[in-house]
Amino acid sequence: MASIKVHGSPISTATARVLACLYEKDLEYQFVLLDMKNNEHKKEPFLSINPFGQVPGFQDGDLTIFESRAITQYLASAYASKGNQLLSDDPKKAAIISTWIEVEGHHYDPPGVALSYEYLVKPLFGLGETDPAAVAENEAKLGKVLDIYENQLGKSKFLAGDTFSLADLHHIPNVHYLLATPSKKLFESRPRVNAWVAEITARPSWGKVLALRNQKL
Repeated sequence: MASIKVHGSPISTATARVLACLYEKDLEYQFVLLDMKNNEHKKEPFLSINPFGQVPGFQDGDLTIFESRAITQYLASAYASKGNQLLSDDPKKAAIISTWIEVEGHHYDPPGVALSYEYLVKPLFGLGETDPAAVAENEAKLGKVLDIYENQLGKSKFLAGDTFSLADLHHIPNVHYLLATPSKKLFESRPRVNAWVAEITARPSWGKVLALRNQKL
């Protein structure tokens, strides 16, 4: 049995981020599906894995951690010889990757998550109608971020260089959701961003995540 266990739901962007990394690294794992609609992630035994009650939770032998970006960086480092290389041994290249990992977490993700909440989460969980003011505010924020991406992608194929890295992978789950909303115009109106989005969402690893999602739903 695989020593790696992922606790979560494949519809969760954070869980999907970890799953995509596992597939990139060609690692076997055990998936423990949590019933989030019934708040299974807010109860024991999951709280012993993540006391904040958020998915995913992660175990590898005697290691127990949470926070999806910490998990992916662990996987990319601990299993560097496996699958596709998602970090770099070169300190300068590694610093660039780390920079864009931070950009995703602090600049891209907040408005991206807010938009997916308005367009997708609210209807799914009956939380009310989409708020046009919230959409406009967060599309403006995300648009400014993507203007910077458009410039960066004029310098290299991917955000942190000419090879795919965790900096790109971390975006995929939210980008995928936004492509199913009117906010996809933010990608489509920027040619380099649009090409980058097409490239990263076509990764075989992401196809496997979507296949798992379809199995579990």
